[in-house]
Amino acid sequence: MFPLKDTQPSYSRPVVTITLIAINVMVFLFEASLGPYSRNALIEYYGLVPDQVRLSSILTSMFLHGGWLHVLGNMWFLWIFGDNIEDLLGHAKFLVFYLLCGIVAALGQVIANPNSTVPMVGASGAIAGVMGAYLIKFPRARILTLVFFLFITIIEIPAPLMLAYWFVIQLFSGFGSIARTHLSEGGTAFFAHIAGFVAGILLVKVLGASGQYNRRRDRYWE
Repeated sequence: MFPLKDTQPSYSRPVVTITLIAINVMVFLFEASLGPYSRNALIEYYGLVPDQVRLSSILTSMFLHGGWLHVLGNMWFLWIFGDNIEDLLGHAKFLVFYLLCGIVAALGQVIANPNSTVPMVGASGAIAGVMGAYLIKFPRARILTLVFFLFITIIEIPAPLMLAYWFVIQLFSGFGSIARTHLSEGGTAFFAHIAGFVAGILLVKVLGASGQYNRRRDRYWE
């Protein structure tokens, strides 16, 4: 299943979401312009290595990606779900929310695999937080989804069903990676996704909707 767009309207310009996407893409273009040695050195220094955590690398790792599919997939999910959470929280709180989700996600992976020497990169954990927030704040939304099952078709799927399905996949994959004892060999940081998703659910409740969003909602229901 691949999401194409959601049905939840957004009533403000998602300037933070757009800026985050632009920064991630520009950083990746810089990565792609480097030779293999320089690119590996960049990822090793600015990526998050669980067995030698630096506070700065927790943040910088969120803006690095391992390939075109990695960055494009992440930015597509951020574009679909990020505008609505930014609309809900307001621009400043959304930026804080996004970064906090990314930090919690990174620490979740470190706790799950503290001895790994493989650099972890990507915005997936922060975006998982956005998806977790979307799950509980827009339960009636539907996602226009490209489905591959014997044939290719496009259907509308309830957002809670898609997001819960995604989370369960991450959960089973994460614990499956422990069972296979392959955590230290790299690959997808499933526990970062899990931690980020849960952080998003909790943080969006703590931060609450912006005053502008509440006023707009009140006008709608009058």
